[in-house]
Amino acid sequence: MRLSDIYAQQRPAVSVEFFPPKTPQGEQSLAARIADIAALKPAFCSVTYGAGGSTRGKTLDWVTRLRNEFGLEVMCHLTCLGHSRAELDAILGQLAANGIENIIALRGDPPAVGAGWTPHPDGYTHAIELVRAARATGAFSIAVAGFPEVHPESPDRETDLSRLAEKVAAGADAIITQLFFDNDDYFRFVEDLRRLGVTVPVVPGILPFRTAAQLRKFTTVYARTKNGPAHIPRDLERRVARVENDDEAAARLGIDYATWQCRDLLDGGAPGIHFYCLNESRSVEAILRNLNLAAAPATGPAGPTASAS
Repeated sequence: MRLSDIYAQQRPAVSVEFFPPKTPQGEQSLAARIADIAALKPAFCSVTYGAGGSTRGKTLDWVTRLRNEFGLEVMCHLTCLGHSRAELDAILGQLAANGIENIIALRGDPPAVGAGWTPHPDGYTHAIELVRAARATGAFSIAVAGFPEVHPESPDRETDLSRLAEKVAAGADAIITQLFFDNDDYFRFVEDLRRLGVTVPVVPGILPFRTAAQLRKFTTVYARTKNGPAHIPRDLERRVARVENDDEAAARLGIDYATWQCRDLLDGGAPGIHFYCLNESRSVEAILRNLNLAAAPATGPAGPTASAS
C-alpha cells in the first residue's frame, strides 16, 4: 500500500524505522526485533540508508526482507549523496521490480559528522530533484524530511519552509519530521506549512531515548538544527539529570516522555507517529500499550504513563 493511501485510510498510522546492522549478530538481533514490531501491526516500517549511502546494498536487502519475510509494508530511504543520476535510476528500477512502492527521498548526510556536503559530479544536488525523478517513474509514493526546528544548513526558517513546500509541490505525498522533544515546535511547524498551502500529512518523528547519554548524543550530533543542538525542554532536562547514571530509569523516562509526546501529538491532530526505534522494540511496544494502540499482548514492563508535567 502506498503512503498516500496509508495516511488516507489509517489514523493514527504508526510506523517504525530500522537501520541495517553491521554484523551477523546484529542481523540476528534485528530479525528478532522486527518480529516483535511486526506483531504490533505497524502501518509500515522503513530502513535507513546510512551516511553517504554507506549501507545501500544492505538497505535494499532489508527492505525487501521486511516485505517478503515479515509481511510488512515498507518504505525505503534513498539519498542523493554518493550516487550518479544513472545509479539512482537503477536503484529506483530495482525497488519497483521488487514491489517496493514507498520511498523517502533525502539529500543525504556526509559519511563523517560535520564534514561538508559534496554532490556527485553526475548526481543531484537537492532532494527535490530526487523527488521529481521518483515521481516521473509513476511507481512510488514519496515522503520527504521536515525539520520543525529548521534544517541546520538553511539560512532561515522561511527559506526552509519554502523549500519543503517546493518538495511537496514536486510530488511528495507526506512529510516525516526530524526528531524533536518540544511538541510546540511540531505544531508551529505544521501551522506554518498550512499557511503556505501544504496539505499533505506531516508525521512527527519520535525518539524514545534509552539513556541520558544517548539523548545528549542525538540532540547534539545527529539532530542538530539551525540554532545548534535539538531543543530539550527544561522540564525534560531536569528529569534526565535525575537519571544520568541509571540507564534503566532513563529508559523508563524515555518511554514515559514519548508516551506523553505521542498522546499530545495525536490529540492535536497528528496523522500518525514515526518511531526512531534504533533497532530495539521494547520502548515502541510499551508506548503503544500505554496509548492502547498495541496489537500484541504485553511482554514486559511498560513504565509509567506520562503526564504533561
